[in-house]
Amino acid sequence: MRENNQLRDVFDAIADPTRRRLIELLAEAEEIPLHELTAQFQMGRTAVSKHLTILKEAGLVFDCKVGRETRYRLNPFPLREIQDWVAFYSKFWSTNMMRLSQLLKEEDE
Repeated sequence: MRENNQLRDVFDAIADPTRRRLIELLAEAEEIPLHELTAQFQMGRTAVSKHLTILKEAGLVFDCKVGRETRYRLNPFPLREIQDWVAFYSKFWSTNMMRLSQLLKEEDE
């Protein structure tokens, strides 16, 4: 379920490994300046900024200016949509595996 302030789908936002790594880094700290995030990647500041913009559009990241520096922090709440989706399929597979197990057990008897 998308909130009105989200411009981008959360699933789209986490599809890229760089963005998933950014989420991990932001989850480990309260707030991180752009230059510290950029230092974690083998790409330029502009490329990291573009990834952060995508995360921001999905509602996963907040930014704030402190002087000349931009700091970023994680907003984990949109990740709930992914958790709910995975939970649905986890239940689906668990149920089907129990059925398969029962079928194999009956077949052995």
